[in-house]
Amino acid sequence: MTSYSATRDRVEDYFDRTATKTWERLTSDAPVSGVRATVRAGRDQMRALMLRQLPEDLTGMRILDAGCGTGAMAVELAQRGAQVVAVDISPALIEIAKQRVPSNVANRIEWVAGDMLDNTSGRFDHALAMDSLIYYDADDIAALLNKAIERIDGKFIFTLAPRTRMLMVMWRVGKLFPRKDRSPTMVPHTTAGIATALRSSGSKGPLKEIERIKSGFYISTAFSYEGAK
Repeated sequence: MTSYSATRDRVEDYFDRTATKTWERLTSDAPVSGVRATVRAGRDQMRALMLRQLPEDLTGMRILDAGCGTGAMAVELAQRGAQVVAVDISPALIEIAKQRVPSNVANRIEWVAGDMLDNTSGRFDHALAMDSLIYYDADDIAALLNKAIERIDGKFIFTLAPRTRMLMVMWRVGKLFPRKDRSPTMVPHTTAGIATALRSSGSKGPLKEIERIKSGFYISTAFSYEGAK
């Protein structure tokens, strides 16, 4: 997964050095611009949608929050009774998450700075990855899903950027900027394209498109993958 490793390193550099303050503000209650407000609202809607795919009572379950950012998803999972392993490639975002966690659920969350797969261990009942796979190509996503699902007994719920006309324009424009000025670029996907990559990798598990959330400048599609049992 050479391309995966290279992209992961760019994502780490961006969130840990370039955009830490931006994401700290975006994921707080602080005032933000109109554009960022639509992104904040969209992320809130997506997080709620993903959580609805799991049982309301998660007591006794071990859940992986892959790409936890500043910790909102992990906190909600813990409040529903789960033991959460919350991992993010950015140590800076992990530190923000630790500072924000409510004391009544702090003992239910294990915070991990590192790769969403290589720095975690053990089995999980379910896993969630909100907007943390959006920078990878279809083959890398298929390989990552197959690697992850070996340790997940239930659902892996994740999001991707859909291949819409607007996002394709943004994607092409973004590639015109000098490399040093670019944030990690979202890679738009179709459901059929991800399904094809999974089949090509030998997977026979079901891939389900759940729902698309669109809020101004935020647009993302939620999926569920369970692998072959």
